[in-house]
Amino acid sequence: MSGTPTAAAPRRRDAGAGAHRWVVLVVLCVSLLLVAVDATVLHVAVPAVTEDIKPSAMELLWIVDVYPLVCASLLILFGTLGDRVGRRRILLLGYALFGVASGLAACADSPQVLIAARALLGVGGAMIMPATLSILRQVFPDRRERALAIGIWSAVAAVGAAVGPLLGGFLLEHFWWGSVFLVNIPLMLVSLPIGRLLLPESTGDRDGPWDVVGALMAAVGLFGIVFGVKRLGGGHPPLDPGTALALLGGGALLIAFVRRQRRRKHPLVDLRMFARPAFSTSVGCIVLAMLALVGLELIAAQYLQLVLGLSPLETGLRLLPLTVAAMAAGLVGSHLLHRFGPRRMVSLGFCLTAFAVVLLTAMGRQDNAGLLLAGFVLLGFGLETTLFGAYESMLSEAPASSAGGAAAIGETSYQLGAGIGIALLGSVMNAAYAPGLASVPGVPGPASQAAGHSLGEAYEVADRLGGSSGEALRQAARDSFVHGLHVTLLVSAALLVLGAVMALRLPRGMDCAGPAEVPGPREASGATPARAESLR
Repeated sequence: MSGTPTAAAPRRRDAGAGAHRWVVLVVLCVSLLLVAVDATVLHVAVPAVTEDIKPSAMELLWIVDVYPLVCASLLILFGTLGDRVGRRRILLLGYALFGVASGLAACADSPQVLIAARALLGVGGAMIMPATLSILRQVFPDRRERALAIGIWSAVAAVGAAVGPLLGGFLLEHFWWGSVFLVNIPLMLVSLPIGRLLLPESTGDRDGPWDVVGALMAAVGLFGIVFGVKRLGGGHPPLDPGTALALLGGGALLIAFVRRQRRRKHPLVDLRMFARPAFSTSVGCIVLAMLALVGLELIAAQYLQLVLGLSPLETGLRLLPLTVAAMAAGLVGSHLLHRFGPRRMVSLGFCLTAFAVVLLTAMGRQDNAGLLLAGFVLLGFGLETTLFGAYESMLSEAPASSAGGAAAIGETSYQLGAGIGIALLGSVMNAAYAPGLASVPGVPGPASQAAGHSLGEAYEVADRLGGSSGEALRQAARDSFVHGLHVTLLVSAALLVLGAVMALRLPRGMDCAGPAEVPGPREASGATPARAESLR
């Protein structure tokens, strides 16, 4: 580690030793929890935001989407910058920016200010997310301990995704909508001094200049790809000018970025990592798992509310077993990985998830609580098992000097897989749903066409028609939605089986003594070889 030692430096270097490293894990998990919660906490506050600051439809879309869009675009930039200037430094700057942006969002009095604040939150999130994984990679050099730490880390991520809407609903019942952002500030005020005191500093390879142009190319290219994918998921056709321009422009920039990295003596991202089968396969498994499953949660929420008629709270409670099962899988993931190895763990996780998805095809127009409970539990456990094994293999396969870049690649793969999954499964759902409403007796053609856009819109059209025609349209829309759900589930199951086959390229067992496991001088925070050995 470069720089002049300070009084706090020895304490930070010792943070990785003994029980202190588990305290470091707690600090990192709190960071992740805040980022995960903020990704979903606004969803329940959208009606209150709309009533208060009166955004247009386009402004409301940007208020919701700008956070994940900016965050996904900047993960590689800040992950690699952390390798260069210090991962702890980037993480603490992310804390500060996240707190400032939260205060700005809470006090926003116009849509433009709220959009800007959400964008800044995305920048802070992009600083925090790869830094937590790369610091975790450094603090836990022993692979068995690191597997347990990643399991806890991933369980916290599952908690954050579930807690966001529940926390938002609680705060909205007692306070104004800005409170969903204001809650971040005291946590950041605590995390900053604790992180500064306890978190160890580390860097990767500092040879050569940091590739600023390459970092900007990656950021803008990813922005274009994620933006285009979100437009596809929102129902825009692929040949729509805005969608096509975003996808083609983003893809061209990413291709140019890859070519630039291959030519440079000191690349921003070491693309040689992808030559390692375990690393490239792990990244592919993350993309495929999210591609196959992320859209199902949205479709399941619509099924529970619009087909079964459950309230939003009842819907959240029905989906809660999925999160609890994911938490359980994260906590036992280290044991499973040690017993089965990455290959069997990830492959069996894909198979279990595919079985759960096929089981859920038994869902119909009538409520079957037992079936949903079993399906969601198996789904949550299988998905988290898959993602845990893939993340652990990816992070362990990457050199310690490239931990920030590897973590950023993993998180970017997660975000891209989620975006593509929403677009792909949404398109499959629409293709299977719309034909069933083409010729409903007594329903005019324009009404049938409008009802084919979504089940919610079909219900609105049915209410306007009224009488026997409206009831016939309502029943036809419900039946078509269930049929589309079944088709989508089968497509998702096929993708999951493909993932199980892909996972067979992963290593059979855990290599806990490979060369990538021993941090170099920079990764060990200036520690001697004896210090590096003591961390084990």
